[in-house]
Order: sequence, then structure tokens, then C-alpha cells
Amino acid sequence: MTIIKLFFTSVFFAVLSVTAAAQKKDSYEHKIDSIITASNPIQFNGVVLVAQKGKIQYLKSNGYKDFEKKIPLKTEDQFEIMSNSKQITAILILQAAEQGKLDLHTPIKKYLPGLTQTWADTVTIHHLLNHTHGISNPEKPAAFKAGTQFKYGNLSYMMLGDILKNTTGKSFTELANSLFKKLRMDHTFVYNTKNNQSLVSGYMNENNKFEKVKESFLNEDIAPAAGIISTVQDLASWDEALFKGKLLSAKFQKQMMTPSTRSQHDVFGKESMGFGYNIRFIKEAGLDYYAVTGLGDGFTCLNTYFPSTDTTLIILENQMPENREYWSFKEAAIKNAVLKAITSK
Repeated sequence: MTIIKLFFTSVFFAVLSVTAAAQKKDSYEHKIDSIITASNPIQFNGVVLVAQKGKIQYLKSNGYKDFEKKIPLKTEDQFEIMSNSKQITAILILQAAEQGKLDLHTPIKKYLPGLTQTWADTVTIHHLLNHTHGISNPEKPAAFKAGTQFKYGNLSYMMLGDILKNTTGKSFTELANSLFKKLRMDHTFVYNTKNNQSLVSGYMNENNKFEKVKESFLNEDIAPAAGIISTVQDLASWDEALFKGKLLSAKFQKQMMTPSTRSQHDVFGKESMGFGYNIRFIKEAGLDYYAVTGLGDGFTCLNTYFPSTDTTLIILENQMPENREYWSFKEAAIKNAVLKAITSK
């Protein structure tokens, strides 16, 4: 084959590759548009971002920041990200472990000496991180032996916040905000009841009638479990840092990215799948990907990363359905549209 033929052949395949990528983008772009504008069976009220290889491919908002004043949402608006916050706490714990300030497999009695229950001598930080600790109340016996079952909740991550303070000498807020600054996540911060910060209001949705949440349950204690405020753009930056190994050494990155228990979530199907340090390890439609969800206080969140195509999908809503049947309903539909585009040939 001549040099000229080689040149035109390579150009031809490059054009095919670009065309295929554009077709996939078009296939989910129109589908997401229809999902976020449809009001049946439930309205979507939030922001959607899809990025590939660090570049934004889709970014749109739909609905209101304030229903009473009819103020539309903007794509740069700040939302409570609920349990997505736990992933950030997990990274701070692993960074402290890297620095030799704590050990993941040492019983937590060492770091929280005020605990009086006997489980404090067997439950480790590892068990707190992956929700296999069995603690339902710090003053009561454990519900099950550490490491034998999975039970999701906020308590363990609130305890991890206390462990961070006792081992680093800094509050969760100080550590988290410092990390956000390093990552240039300029619109992300830890919720603070003393400041009137510019986040959107949360709403409960009953039959597409929206009622503002009057009092947030967020406070300093629950912040490590659910208290981060962020934007879709900043969370895309977080995914870039987390999944490209920019936050941890290879040893601790491996621990972060290894499932250590199993959990089921309706957004990803009826089967139990891998779960680690607040990362879900999903296998769906023949594709492996990572996800984290959040729900509460009038907010719904989904963060997914598809490593095979280096694609991030972030969805932040300032509405939470009263009807449990519709929890994360639109999030699942949007995720399925992107998943179908990625897996289509």
C-alpha cells in the first residue's frame, strides 16, 4: 500500500470514529431532552451534565430554583448532594491513612475512646466505610457482627468525621474545603448553618406539586454523611480526580476501587452488586461502571462514571418525590439513555 493510500485510509477511519461518536451523542442528547421536559409520571427539576474525556458533551437545566418566585434553574446552581458527600469523607479518611494518622483495620475504640459498647473493640474504620459495622445507636449493642451484613446509613460517616478530627486535629469542614480548593472546585463547600450561602432550595414533590423544605436536617454533625454543596461541573472535576488516581497513592486507590461487600439499589436493577467505600460497582448491559446516589432534604442526586469511554454523568435535582415509587425515577431513565448510547454498536 502506498503512502498516499495509507494516509487516506487513516483519514477515512478517523472520520468514521468521529461520526460514530457524534451519533452516540445525538442518540442520548435527544433522549435526555425528552426525559427532562416530560411531566409524566413525574417532573424533572434539576441539571444534567454528560462529559467525555474531560469535555462537556451535554449540559442543561430544567425547572425552577424557586417555585414561588418562578426563578429558573441555571446549570451552575449549587445543590445539596446528600450521600454523594460520603465519597469525599472516604477520600479524606484514606488520605489520613496514607499519612499514617490512622489504620483502616484498627478497632475504632482507639480513635473514639468515649465509646462504651463492646463493639468498639471489633468494629474498624473499614467497617464504617463500607456500612458493615452493625451500629444502630452508639449507646446500644450492635445489630449484627461487624463485617457480616450491609446496612446503609449516615451514622458511620458521622463517626468518621469525628475520627478525622481526633486523628488530624482538623474539622471535617476544614479538611473538605481545603481539598476542594486544591481541586479548584470553587463552587463546592461544606454546609454551614451560620452562613447564608447561595444554594438552591429543596422541594418535596407530591403529584407534581412542589412544597419547599422549611428546615434542612443538615448540621455540622451530619456534614460528613450528607452535608456537601456542589455543582454538576465541580462534581465532574471530582470524578476526573478520583477515577484518574489523582487523590490517592496506588495502594490506597486500589482499596478505594475494590468492592468489599454487596448492596442492591433499584436504579441499577434488582440484583446485589459490589459496594466499597461509598462507591457502587455496577455491571449492566455488559458494561462495568461506578456510581453513587443521594436522596433527602428535598434533593435527588446521581453521579456515574463509565470508564470504558471515560464518560461522566452527573444529575442534581432540587426535588424529592413523596411517592417512594418515583425516587430517582428520572435519574434511572437518563442513566439508561447514556448507557444505551455507550453500549450500542
